[in-house]
Amino acid sequence: MLTPLFLVPLVLPFVLCLATSRVLERARPNAALWILTATTLVSALASVVSLGALVLTGLYLVPAFAEFSRFVRHLCTPSAQVMSGMAVLAACALAIGGLRFGYSAVRHTRTLRAAQRQVARLPVVGDLCVVGSPLPDAYALPGRPNRIVVTAGMLRSLGAAEREALFAHERAHNAQRHHYFLVVAEAAAHCHPALRRVRAEIRLAAELAADEAAARALGDRKLVALAVARAALASHDAGPSTRPYLALGAATGPVSRRVSTLLEPSAAPYGLKPVLTLLLALAVLVSAGTTVAAVLHLRHEVGEAQGVIPR
Repeated sequence: MLTPLFLVPLVLPFVLCLATSRVLERARPNAALWILTATTLVSALASVVSLGALVLTGLYLVPAFAEFSRFVRHLCTPSAQVMSGMAVLAACALAIGGLRFGYSAVRHTRTLRAAQRQVARLPVVGDLCVVGSPLPDAYALPGRPNRIVVTAGMLRSLGAAEREALFAHERAHNAQRHHYFLVVAEAAAHCHPALRRVRAEIRLAAELAADEAAARALGDRKLVALAVARAALASHDAGPSTRPYLALGAATGPVSRRVSTLLEPSAAPYGLKPVLTLLLALAVLVSAGTTVAAVLHLRHEVGEAQGVIPR
């Protein structure tokens, strides 16, 4: 029976999305960022492979395709009607996800390149570029080299010490290459609908990690919390930001949660509970294991249908 194995990796992401918020609460931001990104990547790949295998299985049931594949006997599957229906649904899911991902990739690439071209025309001091816009905004712009972009409106909204905290936050984004984590999260969100929630959690984990890095660099958690709060308030009053998706900013995410986390002592206890750790590990291992097992089983069934492997 091929179908049950293929369905397991499509169900497990719903379990993963239930555990993501607990990971952010119990693990340090950097560790949470890596854990969430790695588990999301494995789940997304397993989902895509399972959907592709379902489509391929359905194609093998088509007489013309079976003849092209040199089958000498029928492929051993559950009901042909059920399998064909599942294959059609899997093909639709892959097509919709692929189109959405393609549109997202083009749109985000265009906005990123537009921002990079704008920065290239402006004077840069070190890694800092000031845009003469009255609208308060600041973000870490990935590229070669990475830049910190801040508007004149944001500089006027913050004091000198708060500006340093803001710059330390943005430099942490660039130094830790957080935009790569966002790329994985965005791609995974188009592979399975349950992973869209994890995308937001990964973005929050990146912001929390940058907050912690800025607090360590300045040695003042309250100052970073104040800078984040004031930057967010100024940005909120100015309206929605036009920054690229991959450009993380100090004023993004659930600011109240970020500020409350920064106001906690730096020695606050962290540590994933054994049950949560076991749940995440099992979800990843079962997802990857069942996907590999299903693909190998399908390969064996195809070999038998072709007469290469004796039954």
